[in-house]
Amino acid sequence: MNTGLKITAFAAAVAATFGTAYGVGKGVDPVTSQKKPASEHGGHGGGEEADAGKKQGGGHAAEVPGGLQISERGYTLDLKTARIDAEKREQLRFTIVRDGSGKNDKDGKNGKDDKGKNVTAYEKEHDKELHLIVASRDLTTYRHLHPARAADGTWSTPVELPEAGGYRVFADFKPQGAQEGLTLGADLAVAGKYDPAGLPAHDTKASVDGYEVGLKGELKPGKPAGLTLNVSKNGKPVTDLQPYLGSYGHLVALRSGDLAYLHVHPTGEPGDGRTKPGPGVSFQATAPSAGAYRLFLDFKHEGKVRTAAFTVHAGGSAGGADAGGGETAESGDSGHAH
Repeated sequence: MNTGLKITAFAAAVAATFGTAYGVGKGVDPVTSQKKPASEHGGHGGGEEADAGKKQGGGHAAEVPGGLQISERGYTLDLKTARIDAEKREQLRFTIVRDGSGKNDKDGKNGKDDKGKNVTAYEKEHDKELHLIVASRDLTTYRHLHPARAADGTWSTPVELPEAGGYRVFADFKPQGAQEGLTLGADLAVAGKYDPAGLPAHDTKASVDGYEVGLKGELKPGKPAGLTLNVSKNGKPVTDLQPYLGSYGHLVALRSGDLAYLHVHPTGEPGDGRTKPGPGVSFQATAPSAGAYRLFLDFKHEGKVRTAAFTVHAGGSAGGADAGGGETAESGDSGHAH
C-alpha cells in the first residue's frame, strides 16, 4: 500500500474510532450506574473512583464501570502505540504511570513525589501481573494477551489484528501495595480497509475447534446473577478441563457501544475440594446496566486455550434472539499470548 492510501485508510480508522465514541450517546441502550459487589474484578469497587461520577438521587455517587477511563485513582494508561496496520504483526507498547492525583497505596507512596513515574511493581492476580484485553468496537475481534514488562515499567507484546477500525485496549492490574486492582482503557486505531460488522445476535450456544459451549443463566442489571458455561466435545461433556490463570475458566464481558469492561470470577478454583474440572464452569456477574453484552470465555483443554463468545442481553428484549449468535471470537491463535 502506498503512502497516500495508508494515510487515507488510517484517517478512516481514526474517524471510525471517534465516530463510534460520538455515537455512543445517541445509539447505545440506556446506561444506568449500579453498585457492583466487591467480588467483581472489572470495576474494582472502592470509594475514590466514585468521586469522579456525578451524584445521583439519594446521595449515592455513580460508579464508573471498568475500562471507560484512561486515568483512575492516581494511575494512567499511557498507550505508546496509538495505531497499527491491519493484518500485520506489530509490537504494542504501553506504561502505567502514576499521575499524582490519588493515594491508592497502603503506604501512601502514590503522591506528588511519584508523579510521572512508571509503575514497576505489581501484585499477581490470576497468575499474572497484568492482563491485557484488546477488542474491536464491533466486538467481533478479541485478544487476551500477557505482555512482558521491562525494568523501566514499559510493557510490550506482539499483536496482529485482522480488521481495520476502532479498538479498545484494557489493562487489568493491581500495583504493589495498592488496596485493590483496577482496569484502565485506551483507544487503538487500526489502519486498513474498514468494513464494520454488526453485533452478533443473541444465542446461548457457541462452537470453537470442535467444542460446544452452552450458557445457562442471565445477566441482570444491578443484581448479581449466576452464569454457568458447560463445555462438551463431540457430544460428550468435558470433565478434565485444565487450570488456566488459576481457574477452569476466565470470563470477560464487554458492554456493546461503550465497551464497559466487566471481568468476573468463577465461583470456585482448582484444588479447593469442591470445584470439578468441568463440564460446567460457574461465575457470578452483575451487569452495570441494561443492554447488550459480549461474553468471552477462555478455557484450556488438551494443552490449548480456546475462546468461545456469546452475545447476551441484561434486562429488556434480546432482539433477534432466535438467530444464531454464539460463536468463536475472531482470535487467531486462540487470542492468547504470553
